[in-house]
Amino acid sequence: MITCKQGRELEAMRASGRLAGDVLRAVAAAAVPGVSTRDLDALAQRLIGERGATCSFLGYRGFPGALCVSINEEVIHGIPSDRKILPGDVVSIDVGVCLEGFHGDTATTVLVGVTDPDVLRLVDATRRARDAGIAAVRPGARLGDVSHAVEQVVEAAGCSVVREFVGHGIGRQLHEDPQIPNYGRPGRGPLLQVGMTLCVEPMVNLGRPEVSVLGDGWTVVTRDGRPSAHFEHTVAVCADGAEILTAV
Repeated sequence: MITCKQGRELEAMRASGRLAGDVLRAVAAAAVPGVSTRDLDALAQRLIGERGATCSFLGYRGFPGALCVSINEEVIHGIPSDRKILPGDVVSIDVGVCLEGFHGDTATTVLVGVTDPDVLRLVDATRRARDAGIAAVRPGARLGDVSHAVEQVVEAAGCSVVREFVGHGIGRQLHEDPQIPNYGRPGRGPLLQVGMTLCVEPMVNLGRPEVSVLGDGWTVVTRDGRPSAHFEHTVAVCADGAEILTAV
């Protein structure tokens, strides 16, 4: 069921979104050569705990980390480990927090000394695709308008949208209806209504769109081994458009 938040619920979503954004900013700044992904996970857990919140991802369906940290050909759901970040890495970081019963979810991709113009194009396109999707969020629009806006930017940049994983509604549950594909036809799908809270999150590959899940049951990788990028904001549908709840 698609739910709409008003009043105190929407204020709680704003608070969880601000915290998720703050944590993501701090973790992204710490993603430098020599730091392990487990170090980043520990930082996130500390920052979230200091604010009286809990990690949305830790233990979710058995996930073993507070963060998803995905490097290079890893698309999403990378498990924190002793792997150290190296110069030239493309590091996607996904943060989820639960504060006073409401979730905030946000992601970014950090370039660690990357100069490859194709990778720069990939990351720029993914960020712009997220922003285009958010710009399409308004009352009376269809969910397909958001999906189509994302896809148009990605394809114009010569990249490809991951189809097996999508954005989602969010609130008291980390994943709520509706699912939000990053591709589709405009004018289709549910009507957006004031008070709906959504995660717009394009996952974009430099090469082919096909992905596989590794043997750990979580880490999603590109089948062709080329890099991927991931950006995400939690947004609320407001009378005049989208309010970005996870903006810093």
